[in-house]
Amino acid sequence: MITAENPSRLLASAAPPEDTDSGCQCLTFTSAGTLFAVEISGIKEIIQYTRVTEVPMMPPQIRGVINLRGQVVPVVDLAVRFGREASALGRRSCVVILELLEGGERYDIGVLVDSVSEVMEIAPEDMAPPPGFGTAIQPEFIRHMVRLEDGFVIVLDVSRTFDARDMVALAASVPEVA
Repeated sequence: MITAENPSRLLASAAPPEDTDSGCQCLTFTSAGTLFAVEISGIKEIIQYTRVTEVPMMPPQIRGVINLRGQVVPVVDLAVRFGREASALGRRSCVVILELLEGGERYDIGVLVDSVSEVMEIAPEDMAPPPGFGTAIQPEFIRHMVRLEDGFVIVLDVSRTFDARDMVALAASVPEVA
């Protein structure tokens, strides 16, 4: 398990990404009691949760913005994004900084999660398609389901879960933070 004091340690220890046909490396994390993962190739960094600046009239899923080395980064509460109660902040709360690409431009967004767990190697034979029904999360947000001994990991499709056009529009509507 990772500690909130050094969350970026996981990414630093991960091997460079290889051909996706041979599987993928994913960062696992929890949000609202559910285990999720995203491919590490889309992660810029992981930071310990710090106070966010609330911005009036933002959608409920946008917790606020942070100043990341002079860049304004919107922070999305993953639990709210999926229709659940807002994340309770704790000692292990982290913000996973994702890099999105839209129109040839790169944009960063932060995703608030309850805790990060580990980087795991996922073999292609362990990947299953998302269920067509019966999940509270829209199936198009799910890239793969991965079976574990005691359940599943939901591997999110970052480009659909955090649609770059929507996030870019949100980022553009946020005033500069000093």
